[in-house]
Amino acid sequence: MAPDTVSLRYFLVLAQELNFTRAAARIGIAQPALSARMRRLEAELGTALLVRNTRSVELTTAGAALAESAPPALAALDRAWGTARSAAAGELGTLRIGYSLSTGAETAPALVDRLIRSSQGLEVGAVPMATPEISPAVADGRIDAGITRGEQPGRGVRRYLLRRQRVGVQLAQHHPLAEHQEIEIADAAAYPLRLPGRAANPVIHDQLSALFRGIRPPPRFHTPAVSFDMSQRDLRDGVTLAPAGEAAVTAQPAGLTWRPLRGAPSLTLHLVLPREQSPLHRRIRAVAKTLAHELHWLRD
Repeated sequence: MAPDTVSLRYFLVLAQELNFTRAAARIGIAQPALSARMRRLEAELGTALLVRNTRSVELTTAGAALAESAPPALAALDRAWGTARSAAAGELGTLRIGYSLSTGAETAPALVDRLIRSSQGLEVGAVPMATPEISPAVADGRIDAGITRGEQPGRGVRRYLLRRQRVGVQLAQHHPLAEHQEIEIADAAAYPLRLPGRAANPVIHDQLSALFRGIRPPPRFHTPAVSFDMSQRDLRDGVTLAPAGEAAVTAQPAGLTWRPLRGAPSLTLHLVLPREQSPLHRRIRAVAKTLAHELHWLRD
């Protein structure tokens, strides 16, 4: 049976001091307790480690060998314990995050960067995914976490509010409404409105279209042929508007701007995790919560 590591560490102090009184004082225990520890250690190993006399202590051949070989062994054990603690804290492993394209400009990169910087033993990979695919992928374990716009339906997952965003419209800088700091919903409804295809994100499509419910005459909605066009070519006519969250400001192409819609409810972004959560999942949630607080993502 291997000796307990506490006695081994005490032995190493004694091997340095070669004096029971000084070693006991350095460790912070009584000298008789240290002597008893050393006798038990020798009994466990089945060999003498120390030659004792009234004034000093000398190491036997076995004691000298143990004093030389024990430190690297203890260091390796400390590393193993540290690795186990890191794994238990969710700071070790491989993390796969799926995110919707609309969260890829700002929210997803911020969370991925914070996870990497806060946990050196964590390998993080992030991939863009169609929004309706994210919750099922989390539920069946294809990915560990997801970031979505809107509270997407799905079984086997838990959703945590990560961010609120004001709703507004993207428009050309020369659009007649661009001179307003805020735009009335009814005024926006007088222009053609571009909405994302419903198949791409039914929750957000329905929330944005509901902003204009009951307005007469009904607004003219259209869906672009290209589902995700970074250049936003269809807005450059100076007429069309695109309802969007304020994150659109982060990746704003030249010539376009964003204005909030007065009285519109917030869009929400959610962290999606499996219902049964490991230390790694709890780590993601803790980091996301801290990040949301620091960046004021959940302001009213």
